[in-house]
Amino acid sequence: MRRCKLLIMCVGTAFLSVWPTFSAKAQVTDALGAYSPYSMYGIGQLDMQGTASNMMMGGIGVGTRDHSYINALNPAAVTARDSLAFMMDFGAYQKNIFLSDSRTTAAYNVFNMQNITISVPITKKNSGLIIGLAPFSNVGYKFLTKETRSDLLASYGDITYQKYGTGGIYQVFAGIGWTFFDRLSVGAEGIYYFGKMKLMSDAIFGNSSMNSIYTGWQYQVHCFSGKFGVQYELPLKSSQSVLTFGATYRLGNDMKGDVTRYAYTGTDTIRVENFNSLRPKIASEIGLGVSWRRPRMMLGFDYIRQDWRTSAFKEYRSDLDFDPSLAQSFRFGAEFTPNKNDVRYYLKRVTYRAGTYYDRSYISVDGEQVVSYALTLGAAFPISRLGTDISVAVELGQRGTVKSDLVRETFVNLVFNVNLYDIWFMKYFYD
Repeated sequence: MRRCKLLIMCVGTAFLSVWPTFSAKAQVTDALGAYSPYSMYGIGQLDMQGTASNMMMGGIGVGTRDHSYINALNPAAVTARDSLAFMMDFGAYQKNIFLSDSRTTAAYNVFNMQNITISVPITKKNSGLIIGLAPFSNVGYKFLTKETRSDLLASYGDITYQKYGTGGIYQVFAGIGWTFFDRLSVGAEGIYYFGKMKLMSDAIFGNSSMNSIYTGWQYQVHCFSGKFGVQYELPLKSSQSVLTFGATYRLGNDMKGDVTRYAYTGTDTIRVENFNSLRPKIASEIGLGVSWRRPRMMLGFDYIRQDWRTSAFKEYRSDLDFDPSLAQSFRFGAEFTPNKNDVRYYLKRVTYRAGTYYDRSYISVDGEQVVSYALTLGAAFPISRLGTDISVAVELGQRGTVKSDLVRETFVNLVFNVNLYDIWFMKYFYD
């Protein structure tokens, strides 16, 4: 038992010194929702919220209103709809990630659901209901290294260190919105977060007389939260356009559930310890947005702020040089539709969208805050006159840096989305 505890200490020390190193040998066909060494920190890599329509425009939505698609970023935006319309949005994405540090490179592909969202009217006008399911964060990484210390190799033979993580947190949400005085819209949303994450560190011995060592953390957490939103429309008669101002606030909540650290070798359990008093906390969020819309085009900007500095990550993950930080996001987006009612040229009825964003994430490693930026492009192709369309989008960007012996990620994400739009209770004059 004493030998096992000594080896566990050696395993932890080795991982701290080699975690940025990874190789193509670590690539397997795991069903991961993300693939990033940065997802080992906190609650993982945060997903961009909203539908493909939001993502195509750099993730904006706090200050935008459009009756043709569901905007899940601001509960007040659900009132921008036809009073008889039923809307459903489903999306999926493929992430193509290329990793590099000062020594090596690797690549990986990930496929996951983006969202399932439904919106229906509550009354004949000025109100709406939204219900949905979407990922909130994802954990996904796997890499390995070989022991090089001669004293350990002489005593125990070949040792392979394997570090990997899976899981994530999902959110189920339901909200209502109401419009007053034709210009002011307010909304409220209830959110339930739930998920399971596993962060594992193993030492695999080539010597058959030695039992491999398995250590790690397991999270099974959940909590309720809420989000509130407001939007105000200001018509500009001189330019036949509309300015929309929006704001959102999401409550910060401590997660409940089980946080367990374990270690075992073969059939012997070395350590099982619960850290339920130090569960992670989902940070509060403030969002501000503005958009300018004309009949054929729209421009928008959002600012998102999340303060993760009070989250209890550092207390029970002292094995990592990680500090939760103040996260900020700056997002720009635009859309253009040449002519929605054109009967001759189909491409004039297509809505083209583009955007960009700059994110300072909540993850700081060794004093270096992880930053990402990207360009987003896409188009919504109509398949009915009512508003049903299929969207295809691409996101090209970069996360992290090779400075301070960290990892740089270059990603190309593809999104496929179906937006169903139907009219209820329509009376037809002809059968």
